[in-house]
Amino acid sequence: MIREPAVAGSFYPHQAAQLKAELCKLLDQEGRNSNAIGIVVPHAGYVFSAKVAAMAYRSVTIPQKVLLLGPDHRGLVRKTAVFATGAWRTPLGEVPVAESLARHLLATCDQLEADETGHRFEHSIEVQIPFLQYLRPDVQILPISLGQASLADWMQLGQHLGQSLSDYDDQVLLLASSDMNHFKSALETEQIDRRAIEKIEKFAPEELYTLVRKENISMCGVTAVTVMLEAARTLGATSCQLLDYNHSGTINGDMDSVVGYASFLVT
Repeated sequence: MIREPAVAGSFYPHQAAQLKAELCKLLDQEGRNSNAIGIVVPHAGYVFSAKVAAMAYRSVTIPQKVLLLGPDHRGLVRKTAVFATGAWRTPLGEVPVAESLARHLLATCDQLEADETGHRFEHSIEVQIPFLQYLRPDVQILPISLGQASLADWMQLGQHLGQSLSDYDDQVLLLASSDMNHFKSALETEQIDRRAIEKIEKFAPEELYTLVRKENISMCGVTAVTVMLEAARTLGATSCQLLDYNHSGTINGDMDSVVGYASFLVT
């Protein structure tokens, strides 16, 4: 199955030349970490969040296989949806799914279910693909969309993913896609996001998830970040560094209703 782009032309340029030019400006810098286990990146339109996301992409050496975790904004995913076969198309071409990795994880993680339909309109993973294509033309991806479950379920999934990846022969970069708080004033959003950022930097996925749910923080990809951090911790990661933070108000000038964006490096 070929997953066609759903948000090319709205979230990012639909013409290959324009998209390449934008990525070139964002990504052509040195300083990559080949020992990275994971990154956290935002998923808004490039005009708002690409610079923040690029800080993470510029900080890592992309291995051939990348596991992408993103939230389900449209309510199409029951719990998990693994895009297990085929490829994803963007204006830069097709990216194959890491089918051997999909088979390995589906065989070893009971919580995972193969489901391509849950990805059909979702943007949180799609907007990451051009970054990966640009930096690693032979990249293979495993997109996993996350729906609804309990904290215990997400922690267990993270542990099982980490254990399964530790038995997999190839290096795999973990990527969690999330924006931060939505639609409060710039001042309030910065204060709210700081509390969540502290939990991420503390490498405390349980505390992050609990904080977001208890205080109704509208961090849309909190499940993706929670699962990724726990998987990374299971793989031996000990550090999560904030790379960049911004919000939409600095782009469009509307400081009364903003969305926060943050990127992190996990080593």
